[in-house]
Amino acid sequence: MVDRLSFYLKRSNWFYSLNPITKLTFIFCLLVTIYSSRNIYPPIYFSILVIILSFLAQIGKEFLKSVMKIALPTAGILFLMQSFMMQLGNSSIFEFFIFKLTIENISYAGISAARIFLMLISFLLFILSTHPSELMTDLTRRGLPGQLAYVVVSTLQILPQMQAKAAAIISAQRSRGLDTEGSLAKRVGALAPLVGPLVFGSLVEVEERAIAIEARAFMSTLKKTSLKEVADTRLDKTLRIALIAITVGAFLWR
Repeated sequence: MVDRLSFYLKRSNWFYSLNPITKLTFIFCLLVTIYSSRNIYPPIYFSILVIILSFLAQIGKEFLKSVMKIALPTAGILFLMQSFMMQLGNSSIFEFFIFKLTIENISYAGISAARIFLMLISFLLFILSTHPSELMTDLTRRGLPGQLAYVVVSTLQILPQMQAKAAAIISAQRSRGLDTEGSLAKRVGALAPLVGPLVFGSLVEVEERAIAIEARAFMSTLKKTSLKEVADTRLDKTLRIALIAITVGAFLWR
């Protein structure tokens, strides 16, 4: 089951039962570890670990689709750009005009791309397995100002909301006879009737959200309660302490 307003996939297993902060701590520790290392192997090993976790969380198929659409193309483009545009070392393999491919460029680009790839797939796993409302509830319960918690959650919801609205607009325009398929020229010509409603509709949603926030006393300084409590078990606390301890230990050992 996919949440229309987020990328969240509803499942019931041990990974989903973890507190959102525990998952964020895991991601933070991964990023600290790989950015403190100048070797390409840690990002590769941790990427494999994240993929294994996605299957253990029973969202492996959907996760890999998102990786192929988002993380892999982004990391690949970054690798190509840095391989040819950076000016590192003199071990030239290929030169053309201003482009120069060296062994040092490939090494640096490989490490950078592997880091970005791991960062993207880690956050993909997080947003696929964590409902935004749970994250916001837990953040506000821990003392984070409601305004900041709302900004964080809204950021996670922007892309799926835009996708849902774009799909609805495309269906509506097709029902009116708009040709959105065929040659490249026809597709480009169909952009204007699609982009206009999408942009103006998003602006209207911003105003509606502002009214809804004001109506719910979002800016009130009184203590707020939630109908749904996000569990923070002893296992979560133990895992967070262990992850931080392992990360600090690995950093000091290096």
